[in-house]
Amino acid sequence: MAESQETYDDGEQAGDLNRAIGKQVKLLRERAGFTQKELGDRLGYSEDLVSSLERGRRTPQREFLSAADELLSAGGLLKATIEDVEKAKAKARVRHPAWFRDYARLEREAVEINFYNNHDVPGLLQTERRTRALYEMRKPLLDEETIEQRVAARMDRQEILTGWPSPLVTAVIEEVVLRRPLGGPEAHREQLEQLLKLGRLRNVELQVMPTNRSEHAGMGGPFVLLTPRGKVQLGYTEAQNSSRLITDHEEVRILAARYGSIRAQALTMRESLALIEDLLGER
Repeated sequence: MAESQETYDDGEQAGDLNRAIGKQVKLLRERAGFTQKELGDRLGYSEDLVSSLERGRRTPQREFLSAADELLSAGGLLKATIEDVEKAKAKARVRHPAWFRDYARLEREAVEINFYNNHDVPGLLQTERRTRALYEMRKPLLDEETIEQRVAARMDRQEILTGWPSPLVTAVIEEVVLRRPLGGPEAHREQLEQLLKLGRLRNVELQVMPTNRSEHAGMGGPFVLLTPRGKVQLGYTEAQNSSRLITDHEEVRILAARYGSIRAQALTMRESLALIEDLLGER
């Protein structure tokens, strides 16, 4: 019981701090005459993210607080909160579903992560709006508190993409995923833009598997290969709210060989980004 109460208290304290900072950001933004979209565009963030930060639903990142402080002429007010935010984040425990926690822990330690996804974008690459839409359409329905917890947990995972040292992240996504407008046209476009942005990072290699391929090594379903720092490569599969970590060397070897075939059958990284640009109408 003591541990559960500690978890609750840490989470509540982090939430209170996020809400307080969110109110400061909103006040400074309105004083400067920016809309949420305008602020997001100036800082390189989505309107949804700015909205979530102002409502205290997201933990503000160091880079956001620093850039917003300067743009909004806050005089160091937002920068002064960085240390407190990072301390609160360290204390608060991310509320992943129980069946996902082992994988989430290993992912934080990973030096390399490889995804094959045949029905959606990997969670590590999703926008907040898409993630929320996915949880809102879940059956049976999830309550609002659970949705918010899981959205926040998934977004927090994405810090490893821009931290240092960053893991090498490769992903093969089915073309049909890029054409299915989950969450609506605007949310889908935002997701495609996010993939284009992430696919240009030095540590991210994104490929698309064309629908017209007559041979496909990934028909057995989605999986992840990850290599924690100082440890051997592991496999991970997930379906219907159940998961399995694969540690058997032979099973992992087979998955790795299969992933190599999948990548060889997919479009190249340059071709994949060009396809996304075409879908966005940018070429």
